[in-house]
Amino acid sequence: MWSAEDRAREAARRQGRGLTGAQVAQKVAEAAVREQETQRQLGEPQSDRGPFTADPEELAELWVAKHVEWRRIAALLETTGAPVYIPEGDVEGAVWAREREERRQTTLDRHAAWVRERQEAQEELRAQVWLPAAASRRLRAIADQAGLRPEQVLAQLADRVRMNADGTVTIEPYVPG
Repeated sequence: MWSAEDRAREAARRQGRGLTGAQVAQKVAEAAVREQETQRQLGEPQSDRGPFTADPEELAELWVAKHVEWRRIAALLETTGAPVYIPEGDVEGAVWAREREERRQTTLDRHAAWVRERQEAQEELRAQVWLPAAASRRLRAIADQAGLRPEQVLAQLADRVRMNADGTVTIEPYVPG
């Protein structure tokens, strides 16, 4: 749901709160080292990696993004002269955080709508009916006369079927429509 840049920005805002310029510089240096390490890992053969190793391309992309974000925060502290990093004072970071939250909420809303649709679909019955040729021709003729599809006529029939106390099934005469 989030890009590497989104995850890097979120992590830096969370981890950077209250860090001084020197501490942010350490984060920049650490990110540079990790970026180089992950770039080297990309060149390693796949067989040298364990089965539980993270995707090296995704990890390399994340560390590139973290390095960029920590450098941006370092530059922000330098240009503003702020003694420590306060995420609320980072206008650009706050805009990104708000955009991420809006995308997250949109995704959650879409997922909730999908879940509702799935629940409604579970209450429906979908059936495939194989009819003898004669019954199929009669059903098609009835559907054509009513201006319906054959499955719509069957759905109307099913809606009107009643079971009697003795277990017999009946349907009152009706006009499909």
